[in-house]
Amino acid sequence: MFLGTYAPKLDDKGRLILPAKFWDELASGVVITRGQEHCLYVFSTREFESVHEKIRQAPVTSKQARDYLRLFLSGANQEQPDKQRRVTIPVGLREYAGLDRDLTVIGAGSRAEIWDTAAWNQYYAETEAGFANTSEEVIPGLF
Repeated sequence: MFLGTYAPKLDDKGRLILPAKFWDELASGVVITRGQEHCLYVFSTREFESVHEKIRQAPVTSKQARDYLRLFLSGANQEQPDKQRRVTIPVGLREYAGLDRDLTVIGAGSRAEIWDTAAWNQYYAETEAGFANTSEEVIPGLF
């Protein structure tokens, strides 16, 4: 499970050192793809295969499902971390997420997310009050 918030830097070659706490789950391979809110999703290869299997079950007659599948999979990039736990983020994905040198990597349960730090700070500032003031059940059965 991916938990926590980390502040790594993107190097000049577009590489990111994965947080050490994520290493066990990601050592055998990662898939990086477009996420929502212009971040990047990072899945273990195993988890990505599970997500892909669920996506494949969407009806091909649904335009929304086709659109989601196209955007999600067309941006996907499979990587094998090197010995220093680095992965290369392709230029197209860096542009999509507006990544510069300063990054924020968060754990989001079954995946990690990579954010440009300024974008993460803005997102956090805009959504934290709503989170703190939630008065109805957002996730059934959680609270």
